[in-house]
Amino acid sequence: MSNPSPTVNQRDKYKDKLPTDPKALDSRFPLYLGDWVKSDPRKDDDLTMDNMDEPHMKRKLAILKEHPEIEKLYGHDSRTSLVTIVAAAAQVYFAYLFGRVWTDTFWGFLVFAYFVGGSITALYGVLIHEATHNHAAPTVFLNKLVGLTANIGIPVPIYASFRRYHLEHHTYQGVIGMDPDLPLEWEKKLIRGNAFLKLLWLFIYPAMYVIRGAAMKKTPSTWEIYNIIFTVCSDALVVKFCGWRGLLYLGTSLWFGYGLHPGAAHFVQEHYTFDDGQETYSYYGILNKPYMNIGLHNEHHDFTKVAWSRLPQVRALAPEFYDSLSYHTSWLLVHWKFITEPGYGPQSRLGRSVEDHKVARKQVGKLRRKDEHAYEGMALDEQKAKDE
Repeated sequence: MSNPSPTVNQRDKYKDKLPTDPKALDSRFPLYLGDWVKSDPRKDDDLTMDNMDEPHMKRKLAILKEHPEIEKLYGHDSRTSLVTIVAAAAQVYFAYLFGRVWTDTFWGFLVFAYFVGGSITALYGVLIHEATHNHAAPTVFLNKLVGLTANIGIPVPIYASFRRYHLEHHTYQGVIGMDPDLPLEWEKKLIRGNAFLKLLWLFIYPAMYVIRGAAMKKTPSTWEIYNIIFTVCSDALVVKFCGWRGLLYLGTSLWFGYGLHPGAAHFVQEHYTFDDGQETYSYYGILNKPYMNIGLHNEHHDFTKVAWSRLPQVRALAPEFYDSLSYHTSWLLVHWKFITEPGYGPQSRLGRSVEDHKVARKQVGKLRRKDEHAYEGMALDEQKAKDE
């Protein structure tokens, strides 16, 4: 029943450089790795359950205590807005070409939609993610406009719903019934570790976003309604100027770019449990360049106020933390291992009850107060040294 993991880590290299605290309130300090065993669909019907809160808030406090300079990296990156405009214009231009100029090609249509259109659409997901965290512009309203702009090249209204549910995912990571990123019951029961079904499941992953969102049974928000109206209007303009085939190109690009595509492997990389005790994984590979460091997921969850362009600096400032965690080096290998290894499946995730999450989260306030006292003590020591 062995299940080789595609991850690597440098824990031995940094084990003597990590902080220690025999009086730590949370026994997982400082990396906040659990003592649970990952779920195996060959023998487990459900997620592995943990009785602690998600690790990122507490690890953030532990890292800031050692590296307070990370707070200087907080803030948006306005270049994201420019990338969004260029990417949206490029995809609409390609829709025009396939809708009005290259109208006789079928295989060329599919190949281009996968390799070019799918790659651009996967980038839209990154841009929408940055706008969701207000990293693309200086105000919340401008970030929402950037999100809608990225949605122009996607023929279904994604941005506002993603923003709503993704922020809930950060707040309630792994909490059953509250984290919209967790697999549904039928996904766990039907697919399990079957390679063909996992391949098909990843192929239809764009639909899973809609299905999981609908399963939350929430009334559409005001901005979700705005997004629907905006997308209906932008789709109508695409049909008018690019034809129905142009709109089909955008839809095909979406299906490829959010499904079985290297740029979509981060959906599996981020929270599927490849190792015991660790529920979030980063990817450190070459595709972080075109996809704006979306692979640096531990860094992002720990420091949600840091824009994509400065996430590598977070890792560089705190290597003893991030290189001690298991991480991926290949998105292709992520897909390959997840599909072909029978020990991975939709239930390869970590879950927790809302009660356990709330009880464990109460420690955060105590940790903050403890750190404040520590910082005050450091300031007094520095002042005494100056006086002497």
